[in-house]
Amino acid sequence: MRLPDAWTERLPFLEVLEEDWEPVSRAVLIIACAFYAIFLFQLAQGHGLPPLMDLVFIPIHEGGHALFGFFGHTLMIAGGTILQLSVPLMLAAYFLFRRQIQGTAFCTFFFFEQLLPTATYMADARARELPLLTIGDPELAEHDWATMFGWFGVLEHDTQIATVVRFIGWTGMLATVIWMVYRSLSSQSHRAENSSPASGR
Repeated sequence: MRLPDAWTERLPFLEVLEEDWEPVSRAVLIIACAFYAIFLFQLAQGHGLPPLMDLVFIPIHEGGHALFGFFGHTLMIAGGTILQLSVPLMLAAYFLFRRQIQGTAFCTFFFFEQLLPTATYMADARARELPLLTIGDPELAEHDWATMFGWFGVLEHDTQIATVVRFIGWTGMLATVIWMVYRSLSSQSHRAENSSPASGR
């Protein structure tokens, strides 16, 4: 990928994005496709691996409240979701600069996957039927999205917003898998061209 010269002159660290991706073997691609297919199927069914993966993000979400709590009440409320989504996104950026397809795809996939529990939490803003997890006193726990939607005056649209976020999550996961397959196959083709006898002339 060729970046504009102005970008790389002002931000030299972007030059790495012009390098080729690390090749992905056919075996790794097949295993990755099987994993995502099983995960997406179980996610649609509502059981299996997805709920277990979501448990990994619960302490990250709660940690976000504690971390951003140093910057005031507003960021404390939003901090759970901010950290929950920024951790996989930052890891995806790390693998992007390492030019590793599978790592980039995996972290990007789970960034979008975490939009689904976020959407479920959003849709509960008015009903408030979900049990709330908190680090401190349960009596002082606030519903993140009931509070934030109240700030912006969109509380009555909680389910509609949740539907849009859920759609973005599913679309992003599917798009990430498609990108992973395309980029992996391209890396195999590029490696084959470089290793062919004609390429050594």
